[in-house]
Amino acid sequence: MIRDRLFGWRHAFDHPVTVGITIGILGILVLALAVIALLSATRRVKEPLRSELWKRTLSWAVLVPCILGPVLLGAAWTIAAVALLGLACYREYARATGLFREKTVSLMVVLGILCVFFAAMDHWYGFFVALFPLAVGLIAAGSILLDQPRGYLQRVGLGVLGFMLFGSALGHLAYMANDGNYRPIVLLVLAGVQMNDVFAFISGKTLGRRKLLPNTSPGKTLAGHLGGIALTTPLVAWVGHLVFRETALDRPLLLVLLGLIVSVTGQLGDLMLSSIKRDLGIKDMGATIPGHGGVLDRFNSVLLAAPAVFHFVGYFVGFGLDQPARIITGP
Repeated sequence: MIRDRLFGWRHAFDHPVTVGITIGILGILVLALAVIALLSATRRVKEPLRSELWKRTLSWAVLVPCILGPVLLGAAWTIAAVALLGLACYREYARATGLFREKTVSLMVVLGILCVFFAAMDHWYGFFVALFPLAVGLIAAGSILLDQPRGYLQRVGLGVLGFMLFGSALGHLAYMANDGNYRPIVLLVLAGVQMNDVFAFISGKTLGRRKLLPNTSPGKTLAGHLGGIALTTPLVAWVGHLVFRETALDRPLLLVLLGLIVSVTGQLGDLMLSSIKRDLGIKDMGATIPGHGGVLDRFNSVLLAAPAVFHFVGYFVGFGLDQPARIITGP
């Protein structure tokens, strides 16, 4: 059972929702490439928009296999991939905020992040939950030993926020892989927040007039926000029904709430990063992904969505309750 969950790539398409989401994502990507190629050939789109569309879409052509691959290969690959994502996001955050200069604090944050993903790999929920107060206490107490009271609040605040977002919060996405049915759930979260971004963008561009939070994100509109909610909620509810069929969560009201959670927390994650960037006076957190900015710019929506979905689903269904716990450290 453990081996099949961790490395059972032969079971990648056991669930029909996994098949549907995979085909849907690949189909959208192929269609987008075909449409952009047609628009470029007919010169319907002029520079620099044409170059921007190509950069964004080709970046997705690389990102999609990097996202789908680990999820389909097995839980161990999924947890490892999310761990690398967390470290990559923290690296951009530390460089943008200057926290990387505080080597002691930064080391404690990285160790805390690694412990979170170890707990997820071990299926040790008690340690996973305990790590948040333990890591916060370590960051706060460890910073005292530097004997540098000037800047203490800033060091500790930045360190705690970094661990909270890229360790504790993102770790919930990794911990989902302890469920025997993790593939459609993880893909539902990842696809849901990304489609939410697309729906909000399209709604904002076509119907947007009134700005949502002009000082935080001038490009976001109220119509885009509401359009994202209106389109994402039923989509997630419908797919959620297929994923959680005949469970305590398979009720119309609860599925609608699940859709609202994905949409609202996804957009709040995006706005949260916009607030950080506006405070720092920068446009992007990095330049790793052409057309998108940094890794954190692309995956900010999942930071708040992952823990919210985890605890909502966990309350009604649970995660990995039928799977052996503490598979590395032993009971």
